[in-house]
Amino acid sequence: MTKRPNFYPAQAQELAQAFNAEGVDYMFIGKSGAILLGYPGTTQDVDVFPARSPENGQRIVRALNQLGFTLDEVIEQQIIAGKDFIQIKSGPFDIDLIFAPDGIQDYAKAKARMHREGIFPIVNLRDLIASKRAANRMKDTLELPLLEEFRKEYEKLHPKPLRSATEIAMDSED
Repeated sequence: MTKRPNFYPAQAQELAQAFNAEGVDYMFIGKSGAILLGYPGTTQDVDVFPARSPENGQRIVRALNQLGFTLDEVIEQQIIAGKDFIQIKSGPFDIDLIFAPDGIQDYAKAKARMHREGIFPIVNLRDLIASKRAANRMKDTLELPLLEEFRKEYEKLHPKPLRSATEIAMDSED
């Protein structure tokens, strides 16, 4: 098995540009999302949390094809159908499409809480951490204390504006 190169932000930039050009509704998630916010770590792939709809899936397929991914008919149908988890290693970098991330029940609510870093829509760090905690994988468990410390520092440097009662109620529903 040949080891692929680690994720680097230029890959996320290429992906964001292609997704944005096609109108894909998505957010970066996982460790690659944290790295885009400044987390000092490494990972092997780009993790994306797209909205689940056939139209959004078709936009994803077009964007990935433009980036040079080779998608067979089965993968294309899985993307259009919004299969919970799709790992793609047939392109210039590895990408995981996670339509149903552990610990995040509602795409629209997660999107309302997301961070935006330039062209990058990124899942809120609290949602990202909740997802890693819910996945309960050993590598995530080891990373959680570091991600929590990063979140605290990030939130100190990027305070959110005062929130409405509706936004606060949305957080308590999750």
